[in-house]
Amino acid sequence: MKTIEEIIEKLPEDIRLPIYEAFQVFQKDIIHKDLQEIRNEIKEVWKAIKELTESQKRTEQRVTRLEKAVEELAQAQKGTEQRVTRLEKVVEELAQAQKRTEERVEELAQAQKRTDEKVKDLAGQVEKLTIEVRNLTRDLQKLTEEHRKTRKQLGSLSHAFGYVLEDRAIKSLPDILKKNYNIEVIGKLRRDYLIINGEYIEVNIYGKVKKNNIEYTLVGEAKSKVSKRIIDNFVKKCNKIAEESIKIIVSYIFTPEIKKYAENKGVILIPSYELEF
Repeated sequence: MKTIEEIIEKLPEDIRLPIYEAFQVFQKDIIHKDLQEIRNEIKEVWKAIKELTESQKRTEQRVTRLEKAVEELAQAQKGTEQRVTRLEKVVEELAQAQKRTEERVEELAQAQKRTDEKVKDLAGQVEKLTIEVRNLTRDLQKLTEEHRKTRKQLGSLSHAFGYVLEDRAIKSLPDILKKNYNIEVIGKLRRDYLIINGEYIEVNIYGKVKKNNIEYTLVGEAKSKVSKRIIDNFVKKCNKIAEESIKIIVSYIFTPEIKKYAENKGVILIPSYELEF
């Protein structure tokens, strides 16, 4: 059986000395007490020791749990510090991004300012161009009016030249046709308006002729310049007037291409230099 000293020796250090001192006092007291009383007191001591031991055990358990909680708190604090570190890094990155954004905004503001200045310059240039275009439009209108007048004058001159050619042709064609084409003019050639199917048709040179003892209608025009389109329109006019006709165009000059085209269309070309004045 273990002695009380051995039991006390195994108690925790923080309660070992008080128990030991109490036991010393208890030893002195038991000398003067009877055995039954000593046993009761020993039981009480053992009960107290047991309760104290149980209390110490519970305290150690609470301390263990407290240490575990402290460790968990320490780990949580470490995790919190890590999160705070990451948060600080994110905040720093956000600050840098904000700085770059502000710099970009400033650059955009400067670019906008330059753009506004360019737009202002362009607006001035557009206004200047608008005035110039307005002036050009006015000048163009004047030129158009002058051109219209010039065309009118040229038209008058063209008609005048046309009438001169027609007069000369009417006078000279009988001899030219008889001499060069064996065509005899019957009566006199004239300038006239014909009514064909209710339509008035102006004819520069008109008359009756014979060729190889066959009578034909002669239709002629006097033009300052001859083109394929003029020849085509003239042929259409002749076909309206008569199915078979002698077609003659009088002009100042004919290109080789026009000569060939007129020949294929059955049109006789008479140059103005063959006409009498």
